[in-house]
Amino acid sequence: MLRKIIFYVLLTTFGLSAQAQTEQPIKVGITQVPPFVMQNDDGRWEGISIDLWEDIAKGMNREYEWVPLSFGALLDAVENGEVDVAVGALTMTADRDTQFDFSHPFYQTGLSIAIPQVAEQSLLASLKALISWQFLSVVLALAALLLGAGFLLWLVERKRNPDQFGGSAAQGIGASFWWAAVTMTTVGYGDKAPVSFAGRVIGLVWMFAGLIMVASFTAAITSSLTVSNLRTGIQGASDLPGKVVATINETASQRYLEEERVRYQTYPDLTTAMESVIKGETDAIVYDRALMQYRNLQLGQQLTVLPGVFAQQLYALALPDGSPLRAEISQHVLRVTEEDSWADVRAAYLGKE
Repeated sequence: MLRKIIFYVLLTTFGLSAQAQTEQPIKVGITQVPPFVMQNDDGRWEGISIDLWEDIAKGMNREYEWVPLSFGALLDAVENGEVDVAVGALTMTADRDTQFDFSHPFYQTGLSIAIPQVAEQSLLASLKALISWQFLSVVLALAALLLGAGFLLWLVERKRNPDQFGGSAAQGIGASFWWAAVTMTTVGYGDKAPVSFAGRVIGLVWMFAGLIMVASFTAAITSSLTVSNLRTGIQGASDLPGKVVATINETASQRYLEEERVRYQTYPDLTTAMESVIKGETDAIVYDRALMQYRNLQLGQQLTVLPGVFAQQLYALALPDGSPLRAEISQHVLRVTEEDSWADVRAAYLGKE
């Protein structure tokens, strides 16, 4: 009888101990990654991943406590079991899968490129380009050459050909200026033509010189109208080699740049990396598209996020290797992401996709 009593007491003690351990709040590691994890001025946490976890915890009927950490410390805390789950914008990778476990993915995204803001081409922008000093200087130089060639022709033709280049000095130079213009543009109306030997030599030289003048003038116009599009020369991932690209250390974007052998510069956070592009310290930034779009809005859209994504990524919750919570959390991730309300959660932070 005594043995039964002792056995019952021990069983009850261990049962209560296990129950108390089960009811311990789940330690949820987080790091600020807008719009997935953000902290308001009043200290309250919100974001796509925060809303996801709150729904999961409610479905599990479990209490939890936030453990704010830096990004690097968060990964170490998951690997060492210092937190029960990491909530944020963690990309599922093969390297990380060897360090800790992942739940089912809850968000699909990819890498994109952001470059210094490119002004949209419009009629007004084109007109402004045409009245720029670069363009006007070319026009003035061309006018000076026309005047010089016309004046030279007037000197040798004014006496031999007074019908076409005679009259007062202003009339003669004006007629020769007109001849130089129509000859350079190869229009050649034929209303005026030199008759002296010297005049014809000048005309022959000016015809060949006019071909070069027209080509240079056309190039100046093209350069003025397209200068904004040539600022970076980056239109896609294939244009990154030879450029200096900003990224964040220990991220999927850094690994992509390393694999593609693209020169890069790491920064401690996304804002600093994007500001390096704005200041001209780097040529572009490669990072998660959703995160860059959100942060670019906060910075006043000072960068242009190029269309399209590459190096597809999946976001998931991270748990210590062999965590007993993995199966249950994954089940609730599937439940939440399959509900119609999940699209509303994403739209609330990212807008309609």
